[in-house]
Amino acid sequence: MFTGIVEEVGEVRSIDRRATLQRTTISAEVVLDGTKVGDSISINGVCHTAVQVSSDVFVVESVFETLNRTTVGKLTTGDGVNLERSIRLSDRLDGHLVQGHVDGIGEVVARDAFDDNVNFTVEVEGRIGRYIAEKGSVAIDGVSLTVVDVRDSVNRSRFSVTIIPHTLSMTTMQDRDPGDAVNIEVDVVARYLERLVQIGQTEEGTLTWSSLTSMGYQQQKQGLPDE
Repeated sequence: MFTGIVEEVGEVRSIDRRATLQRTTISAEVVLDGTKVGDSISINGVCHTAVQVSSDVFVVESVFETLNRTTVGKLTTGDGVNLERSIRLSDRLDGHLVQGHVDGIGEVVARDAFDDNVNFTVEVEGRIGRYIAEKGSVAIDGVSLTVVDVRDSVNRSRFSVTIIPHTLSMTTMQDRDPGDAVNIEVDVVARYLERLVQIGQTEEGTLTWSSLTSMGYQQQKQGLPDE
């Protein structure tokens, strides 16, 4: 589990691609402090297990499912990557709970600067967009961000986030431009809510759209029972 607060930007040193496996060597400093083989590290929002650790690099392995669902398979030598160690129970939760289980790949469709901030618009498939809500949280390449707005169309959704200078300078978002692919992980709370509603519908539970809205939830209605 992670917070979406990137600790540093590492650099891809080498990539060894095989039939259904990719071994990636990444140089780092901060995240290597206290890290040992078997520990979890988020790489651009994707949870990986360190299989080798030295004083200045660590190695991870990515299986076919990870390569197919995320941008890890598109990495090249020299690329910068957002890095974060898994949280401990004693840590402060400054972002939001990020599992490192990417839901899919989004595309940056706009980058607009205003004042000292940068606004990014990202397009995702509708199956992902249904879980993204205005003022909610989303992880883009492992960066915890607050959603400014969401616009839905047939089978697609677009949402925007505003990034302050500090976050921009500390992450790979500074290098993202229209056309770039990014890893997207929605807030896990939205998924659990949907599951609870499904159970409520199929097992005559008491959870309905009305009961959710009465508790303050504003997620877009998706065919939930009214009463």
